[in-house]
Amino acid sequence: MVHITLPDGSIRDYPGPVTVAEVAASIGTGLAKAALAGKVDGKVVDTSFAIVKDSPLAIITAKDADGLAVIRHSTAHLLAYAVKELFPDAQVTIGPVIENGFFYDFSNKRPFTLEDLAVIEKKMTELANKDEAVTRRVLPRDEAVAYFKGLGEHYKAEIIASIPANEDVSLYREGAFEDLCRGPHVPSTGKLRHFKLMKLAGAYWRGDHRNEMLQRIYGTAWATKDELQQHLTMLEEAEKRDHRKLGRELDLFHIDDHAPGVVFWHPKGWSVWQGVEQYMRQVYRDNAYQEVKGPQLLDKTLWEKTGHWDKYRENMFTTESEKRDYALKPMNCPGHILIFNQGIKSYRDLPLRFGEFGQCHRNEPTGGLHGIMRVRGFTQDDGHIFCTEEQILDECAAFTTLLQKVYADFGFKNIIYKVATRPAQRIGSEESWDKAEKALMDGLRRSGVDFEISPGEGAFYGPKIEYTLKDAIGRQWQCGTMQVDPNMPERLGAEYVGEDGARHHPVMLHRAIVGSLERFIGILIEEHAGALPTWLAPVQVAVLCITDAQAEYCREIAAKLRKSLPNQDLRVITDLRNEKITRKIREHSMQKLPFILVAGDKEKEAGTVAVRARGNLDLGVMSLEAFVQKIAGDIAHKL
Repeated sequence: MVHITLPDGSIRDYPGPVTVAEVAASIGTGLAKAALAGKVDGKVVDTSFAIVKDSPLAIITAKDADGLAVIRHSTAHLLAYAVKELFPDAQVTIGPVIENGFFYDFSNKRPFTLEDLAVIEKKMTELANKDEAVTRRVLPRDEAVAYFKGLGEHYKAEIIASIPANEDVSLYREGAFEDLCRGPHVPSTGKLRHFKLMKLAGAYWRGDHRNEMLQRIYGTAWATKDELQQHLTMLEEAEKRDHRKLGRELDLFHIDDHAPGVVFWHPKGWSVWQGVEQYMRQVYRDNAYQEVKGPQLLDKTLWEKTGHWDKYRENMFTTESEKRDYALKPMNCPGHILIFNQGIKSYRDLPLRFGEFGQCHRNEPTGGLHGIMRVRGFTQDDGHIFCTEEQILDECAAFTTLLQKVYADFGFKNIIYKVATRPAQRIGSEESWDKAEKALMDGLRRSGVDFEISPGEGAFYGPKIEYTLKDAIGRQWQCGTMQVDPNMPERLGAEYVGEDGARHHPVMLHRAIVGSLERFIGILIEEHAGALPTWLAPVQVAVLCITDAQAEYCREIAAKLRKSLPNQDLRVITDLRNEKITRKIREHSMQKLPFILVAGDKEKEAGTVAVRARGNLDLGVMSLEAFVQKIAGDIAHKL
């Protein structure tokens, strides 16, 4: 007798070994039809998996996250099946699941084309409609190597040959196609209905540039037609918002091969940068952070003490001078500890908060660079708080409240909170981990937010909170962090004199709100589709004349506007060209300016302006004073 415990706690008894599919069928025909896989003792398995002992079981359907992963994995195999049907000489390599989809790498005599993708996708649909059973078998490793060599699949044979000789391997077959795979897979190809092939790329075999360049096909797969369509719509919207495209169109920045992975900021883009930096500088001042500035180049002995020279050197830019090795800093924290170490600190000085707009360099691989989102040279709004264990809770709660306000000012209301807890490989006592994790969680509770736990995802020296933004089209961006670190201060000899007169090592809290300013500005551009809020827009107002007769009046308006607000200059341009006013309005509208002011003879005579707001909104004719009041309100409310 085999006892199966279901998620609701109920137990079903079976006379002997029973498959996941048989359990689903015994519960109901609807569940049997919907079943894609099962989870037995926490492991996802095929519906054909035989349960031979008492076990907990969850039936996995397309509604489950695990079910979606099985669909995507199986669709990758369906892609390989279709390619082999259409291009028999192509060799298959690997086809993993990735975020929102999958890819599969092929070796083919010629590169695939976009036209090929359409044909392959049609063939995938035909094969899915056949509803062919997906079956699993197991072979000894050497037998599997020989089998794939006999099929001419030398890449698969190479993969299998790297598996220990005493291990068996599993193969999955659907129709005429059989592939190496651990599984699990859907029970039949008919379960795969909602997919689309997305793009082509090149990829070196096993990621080594010395090997053959393979053809990579990306695809996406979803549980329902609606979910697929929503994803495709989101991608279309994301393409319109692509910060690289908008950066060119709005003349904000460019990336140049003379400095790969480093940004060339144009005047308009640098205006946005300064808006973000100066805002964050005020945040420092308002929240008792002391701004500091550390050097870019630091001796290798420091990086040896922190452990970076041994563990992170490949990602660091290094140089040598007068027989000494140096590295451009990939992070700011060691420099802040060296500043802390100057002079004697008392417990009365804690918490001590340092902030820096510190430029860092990391030797990211070329293939991983992406516009200003993933770069080699970047600047962080980096802050470090030196405190005691007892102060972590208060600092965490205050930081979360501050971060929420900052994100709201930039237009982000949806934040996801995660606490990453102790990993398997870690340093420090269990007691210190308990205190740190509890302080982070209690700090979030005090802020009144719900949070998720990411077990084992903390750093080896301490837990952290990750703050993730959800943007206007549903994408998630992990930006902010609050990380507990008792390790680095101890390594670099940071001490303070405690109330007991003894010397103690402080806890260091690594914290960032926007993170990399480059990346955050890229996120802002995409969030607002280039139409940055008035307070951040590189040009806030354009003043346009209808004819040359109003040119001097427009200059006077612009000059008054620039100096109309206390403690701030409005960013105003004039367009006095002898062009049709409709053309000038259209051109400035395409630059996504918040306001366009138009002056003709009537406006000049009355001392007014016709005001158009972004989105082709006609706000009518206003006095200059009324307009100043309007734009001042928008800036004050971060609109």
